[in-house]
Amino acid sequence: MEGRPITTLFMLMSVDGKISPGASDDLDVDKDFPNITGLKEGLPQYYEIEQTTDLWSFNTGRVQAKMGVNEKSMPEKTPVSFVLLDNNHLTEHGVKYFCTKSKEFVLITTNKNHPAFDVSEENLHIIYQDTLSLEDALIELKEKYGCEQITIQSGGTVNGMFLRQKLFDYVDIVVAPVLIGGKETSTLIDGSSIVKEDEFDKLGVLSFIGCDVLKNSYIRLRYKVVS
Repeated sequence: MEGRPITTLFMLMSVDGKISPGASDDLDVDKDFPNITGLKEGLPQYYEIEQTTDLWSFNTGRVQAKMGVNEKSMPEKTPVSFVLLDNNHLTEHGVKYFCTKSKEFVLITTNKNHPAFDVSEENLHIIYQDTLSLEDALIELKEKYGCEQITIQSGGTVNGMFLRQKLFDYVDIVVAPVLIGGKETSTLIDGSSIVKEDEFDKLGVLSFIGCDVLKNSYIRLRYKVVS
């Protein structure tokens, strides 16, 4: 982790590792779990834990567009600095939404024509890359913007990129008491599967830190990534 922030993967998932209620973009844990009896009762615990995570938060434009930031009214300012990886999901309104919400807002993109380039806000910073390098972006976040620790809450594909590039330091997972299934449904770690023994070095081997038994059959699992 030398030269880059300490990273923690923090997510809510099902017992079978799903981070969405299904394969459709219309379905989302934040929108759907609060309507499901047996899940909604214990869900507030996850959001309470989320409030204790790092003051730098990494997500993707795709996830945030799915949550409606391109249409929502402007939010209140928070003490959190947000980092979004996005090429074509955020509109100019979505960019301004995060400028309003964030202490510092950093956009990582490989799109020279991203709407963010047309926004002028003091707390907006753009990391433009010809070819995406999450490691280089993390190094710049630390060196240029003072980010020492960051919580990763992106989708399964980007989580997979962090894992395969050995960019996770800790894993902090809240497990909801539900089975979702479906091979098309996004999991905690998506992306290319390992198909040969000589790729085993791409696995994330974990050292157990602790388990908290929460109310309503929820649990919290915490690990340090050791390789």
